Amino acid sequence: MVSLSVNINKVATLRNARGGNVPNLLEVTKDLQRYGAQGITIHPRPDQRHIRFEDAFALPNVVTTEFNIEGNPIPEFIEMVLEIRPTQVTLVPDGNDVLTSNAGWDTLTNKDFLTPIIKRFKEAGIRTSVFVDPIVEMVEGAFEIGTDRIELYTEAFASRYDQDPNKAITPYIDAAKKANLLGLGINAGHDLSLDNIAFFAKNIPGLLEVSIGHALICESLYLGFENVIPMYLQRLSS
Repeated sequence: MVSLSVNINKVATLRNARGGNVPNLLEVTKDLQRYGAQGITIHPRPDQRHIRFEDAFALPNVVTTEFNIEGNPIPEFIEMVLEIRPTQVTLVPDGNDVLTSNAGWDTLTNKDFLTPIIKRFKEAGIRTSVFVDPIVEMVEGAFEIGTDRIELYTEAFASRYDQDPNKAITPYIDAAKKANLLGLGINAGHDLSLDNIAFFAKNIPGLLEVSIGHALICESLYLGFENVIPMYLQRLSS
């Protein structure tokens, strides 16, 4: 079964909008896990517009499943992750002015940059994953830099799913097959939703984990967390 990690950035965005502590991020985290979430993902950014650094340090006190921290490996991020030591760190190449992640790493061009960073995390006992587009050469590059897993950036699949799901998923299948051959674990995320998640999970060989935030939060406004989490789990196991 594919694991579901819930990205709670949007919960923090809602809290920050009023300047108080409602919704309480730690209480929501505990509830999400109680409803069935198998992991919690955060993506702190330098401007702290959603997840704050203090959140990142507080969450290990309530995360009883898997804790995944995503982000651009600038020095402050690296030191934070090494201090917290989450289950997994996912490296994402987004700049300070990026609203949301919009591309995977060029693992070939950035080999010399990423290799020592991944080595530091792995030496600290932290599983590493790198955000990549569904391109076979980028998967091969990910293998060369020593990462444990890749996270397939799924925005292109999600945006094309309604027009032609089989065509939309083909590059992801090819990338996943290459990752399997190389012994890389496979995660995925970005714009996956209740509409497309079952098709994606069914067709990606070796898929281990999906990280879902924006769509899950939006769907939960209508359906409720307690209903939406099991709905994802049912689709991932079908």
